[in-house]
Amino acid sequence: MNNIQFRRWLNQPIITYLFLGIQIFVFLVSYLFPGMIESQGVMFGPFVVYYSQFWRFITPMFIHFGLMHFVVNSVVLYFMGARLEAVYGHLRYFFIYLLSGISGNLLSFAFNEAGVQSAGSSTALFGLFGAFAILGIHYKNNYVIQILVRRFTLFIGISLLFNLLDSSVDIWGHIGGLLGGVLLGNVFGLPKRLQDYSIHIRIISGIGFVFLVVFCLIYGFKKYQLLV
Repeated sequence: MNNIQFRRWLNQPIITYLFLGIQIFVFLVSYLFPGMIESQGVMFGPFVVYYSQFWRFITPMFIHFGLMHFVVNSVVLYFMGARLEAVYGHLRYFFIYLLSGISGNLLSFAFNEAGVQSAGSSTALFGLFGAFAILGIHYKNNYVIQILVRRFTLFIGISLLFNLLDSSVDIWGHIGGLLGGVLLGNVFGLPKRLQDYSIHIRIISGIGFVFLVVFCLIYGFKKYQLLV
């Protein structure tokens, strides 16, 4: 592979492809061996608290309940993820997606009723929405960014509305992912454009994200300990 081919490869949404590949693999394994992946990987608070299965803050974002759940989230990840990865760069995008998914699962752990099981990449996808939304605040005069922000902000509103009407949807996971994406979008900023971000806003956002993580862990553990 020469330098030109390597640069073209780097310009591809390789992290989006990576996340897509993982959830496709997990879905196929789940289809071939029903129940195996779900029992070991979904967000299930009691197993986090009583058996220290902390990986459940990460694994749920790659697991889906049923074909439609998987297809919808995969299509959204493909189209929106590729756009955000092009804007933020591979490494920033990687951490925004992963940490937003974790923050969504943390809120789910803290505020859902005990015993609720949840999974899906929508926690991380709402994090991408949040990272897009914060771009709209920083770049109010950028036409392309504003168009993307409006498009995905409308989707956020519609999704949250349906969440309120559908009791089977983990709204806490979506809210946690959205909050994480907004905070992380400020923390990381855009490559070569960090001068556009106030250092105070970046520090406050970083502290806010750490507070969100710590609060959810403490609150969630106390909730389950009171049930013993």
